[in-house]
Amino acid sequence: MLGIWDICLLAAVPLQATAIAYLRKPRHKALLLSIPIPFTIATLAIGKPVDASNVLGLALLLGFAHGVRFLHVIVRAPIIPSIAGGALFYCLTGALLLPLIPTTETAFWAAAGIVIVVGTCLFILTPHREEPGHRSPMPVWAKYLAVLATIGTLLTIKPRLGGFMTVFPMVGVVTAYEARHSLFTVCRQMPVLMLSILPMQIVIRLASPHVGLGLALPLGWLAFLAVLTPLTVVHWRQSPAAGMAEGR
Repeated sequence: MLGIWDICLLAAVPLQATAIAYLRKPRHKALLLSIPIPFTIATLAIGKPVDASNVLGLALLLGFAHGVRFLHVIVRAPIIPSIAGGALFYCLTGALLLPLIPTTETAFWAAAGIVIVVGTCLFILTPHREEPGHRSPMPVWAKYLAVLATIGTLLTIKPRLGGFMTVFPMVGVVTAYEARHSLFTVCRQMPVLMLSILPMQIVIRLASPHVGLGLALPLGWLAFLAVLTPLTVVHWRQSPAAGMAEGR
């Protein structure tokens, strides 16, 4: 049976994906992809403390983005099978890792350290690349149904994914389709997403035992915005000509 937060997930996340579908510029799509509405509601839906699986989900999310780009750009597979392959990689890897990951403080902070190192290195080393803007002709209702089906499938396997479910690319499946001509830009956004959501997860982990999950989440959002804003400013300043190039 679906809980109230499962229903909220089914209602809210497709709206975020639909909003992305209306954007044309790749960096705007990538930025909206970073907003952790799915993570927030999925965390409430699971109702368990944030642990190492939530954190390592950020690494799998990075793998999803680069996997889709590899399959579509390098292997030249069609975009829909590429997205399906990336989603399957995420789910299988998450399901296999979940029983092996302890819920201890040590595991949480070790996972956080890995994400910080990987995210920081990629943020510094990944160059800007100008890519064309694009808005897909696929009907919005079809995109909405695609996200709805994705979330419905996730809810059926929620116990097998645990914390990995909270950062599954629910919106990313549509973003990858919409940004299929600018997947490098999406991949370049992943370090920003990782380094912004990680502080949110840390705050939730630390605050939940004292104030409860309901109050810890807003505090986590403050931490998220405090990191996302300067990282986005730095990112966009590295590409001063991007706005003109994307609008051609």
